[in-house]
Amino acid sequence: MAGSPRPVKQPAASGPYIPADSRVAEVTVKGVILGLLLAVLLGAANTYLGLKAGLTVAASIPAAVVSLAVLKAFRKHTILENNIVQTIASAGTSVASGAIFTIPALILLGYWQQLHYWETTFIVIVGGLLGVLFSVPIRRALVVEEALPFPEGLATAEVLKAGEKGGVGIGALMLGGALGAGYKVLQGAFKFWKESPTATLRLGDRSVLGVGFNLQPALMGVGVIIGLPIASLVFLGGVLGWVVGIPLYTQFAGDVYSAAHGLPSLFDLAGGSHDALPAVVWSKRIRYIGVGAMLVGGVWSLVKLRRPLSRAIAQGVRSARGGATEAVARTERDLPFSIVGLGAIVLAVPMAFLFNAVLGNLAAALVIALVMIIVGFLFSAVGGYMAGIVGSSNSPVSGVTILALLAACLALLAFAVSGSVGPPAAIIVAAVVCVAASISGDNLQDLKAGLLLGSTPWKQQLMIMVGAVASAFVIAPVIQTLIDGAHATAAAPLGDIAAPQANLMATLANALFSPDGLSVQAPMIAIGAVLAVVLIVTDFLLKRAGSAFGTPVMPVAVGIYLPVGTSVPIFVGGLAAWAVERAYRRWSLRGLASEREAWSAAAESGGRLAVLFASGLIAGEAILGILTAFLVAQNVPTGFDAGERHDWGGLLLLLYLVFLAWYVAVRPGLVRLRAKRS
Repeated sequence: MAGSPRPVKQPAASGPYIPADSRVAEVTVKGVILGLLLAVLLGAANTYLGLKAGLTVAASIPAAVVSLAVLKAFRKHTILENNIVQTIASAGTSVASGAIFTIPALILLGYWQQLHYWETTFIVIVGGLLGVLFSVPIRRALVVEEALPFPEGLATAEVLKAGEKGGVGIGALMLGGALGAGYKVLQGAFKFWKESPTATLRLGDRSVLGVGFNLQPALMGVGVIIGLPIASLVFLGGVLGWVVGIPLYTQFAGDVYSAAHGLPSLFDLAGGSHDALPAVVWSKRIRYIGVGAMLVGGVWSLVKLRRPLSRAIAQGVRSARGGATEAVARTERDLPFSIVGLGAIVLAVPMAFLFNAVLGNLAAALVIALVMIIVGFLFSAVGGYMAGIVGSSNSPVSGVTILALLAACLALLAFAVSGSVGPPAAIIVAAVVCVAASISGDNLQDLKAGLLLGSTPWKQQLMIMVGAVASAFVIAPVIQTLIDGAHATAAAPLGDIAAPQANLMATLANALFSPDGLSVQAPMIAIGAVLAVVLIVTDFLLKRAGSAFGTPVMPVAVGIYLPVGTSVPIFVGGLAAWAVERAYRRWSLRGLASEREAWSAAAESGGRLAVLFASGLIAGEAILGILTAFLVAQNVPTGFDAGERHDWGGLLLLLYLVFLAWYVAVRPGLVRLRAKRS
């Protein structure tokens, strides 16, 4: 995902919450155990969400809330201990994001028939450790000097501060979790309604239009978290792909395009059914418009980041030369910079052996391992900067992963690597880079929270490594369980799992090693590239006009690439978040000027409650979704023939959850209004 590229400079802080000269317990046994449990649980939840919809969310805020609730049961606990817990826990969601965007592509390519546990775990561990190591030299440049917002880090710090004073929204989190789980039981286990009901509309003899609505509370929760601006861009992408792209293609191109490239008719591929035609047109043609937009968007991200990236690297080199002899405050002590280089070398050696096992070419394996390290460092910095601007949930990691895949493919093609082993090797490189970029952004979010709270950076960096390694051991079983429960076949190796990014990676890798593979989709990719340029120019003009709204490429590209209906609940969730903001703004403007500060605090509290409720929906649905998939994989009956499906009932229940998300958020304002009137 991606968000608005507007870096908002924050006012200089008066100092950390815990002064640098204070000695407060940070790393404790109970904190580490709790953090690891949350890392595994939230990592599994993000794996589920990412495979189902191609979207992931950061876990720092819900992890912080759970930590506050649990550690309060102990006589001794500190705010920095809570920060370590959420630091460890957030690693699980980061490594899951990187893994699910890439690893399933090895099955789609036919290289693996099912996930190889130890290879998958090793790839994820290497990517996680590299991401943390590469974030060490850029912490000061991006977190301290650049003063980027790092929204999740800032919000996490505020949640932990509020927890010290009481009034944490654990109730909202638990309520959302229970409702999300209950909804999933009705839909996934008892099958009262379809997960994504769709319909096809005929617009003439040849043109068709596909419409739908995905009935997943998790997607609505994503919309609440990312807000209306980004949610509306994802929805715009869905409209462009399904409401505009498919009708135009079926009307004016259709079988003419297929015949020109010697391809079978899409109508025949749809089994001669107009009802199935929109999904086939999207899968075989329209989604490549999203690919082209992602490619241009990824390159543009690098262009925009050239100056802060160069400053970050220069700062890291300076710290390596002179930082060891200078007296450094506790709150500024990173892991030694020398460990970054040594750690990268140590991790690259076994990866070279893995590449050699895939390629059977030692020289190519050594070069591709070097490419992995160089590209990994570059994109870890890019991922960190993007997370600092738009947050980890919205950071377009998939875009930079595409560029990493292209770099790996070009390096392999230079060694004349064949098409049978080239794509899998390129996917492995992309997997390591994707995990590294994802966890780098997450690590810097945690370090932002630590900067505001007064944590010790090297302890956070070490603990996120622990969380990344622990989470890596459960990623493969969760992915395989979901695949086993998704009715996988030879024609559909992932069954009914969408896994849009993994499908994209597999398709691109195959195309780049095929003489004609890329040329078939070149017109669609070119259209996407042109669309991306239009969005970039529009975003520039909006920025010059002083607009708070932007048009970043990645959300639109993801919307085009996602199945029909997926963007709709995201947009609805964004509307709920907008309604909350509008309500508080209206109440604030109607009150006295002296009350504005109190209303601002109430709005922040309401916003946190909405995020926690939405996070609960995601976690509750994900946990039950994994359990249901496990039961299906074990051939345990999980449903019954409900006859006519009650899709309208599922829609109404989902809309009720939207209302609850709004009500939970505005309740502090309503309480304040009642108090004023009485």
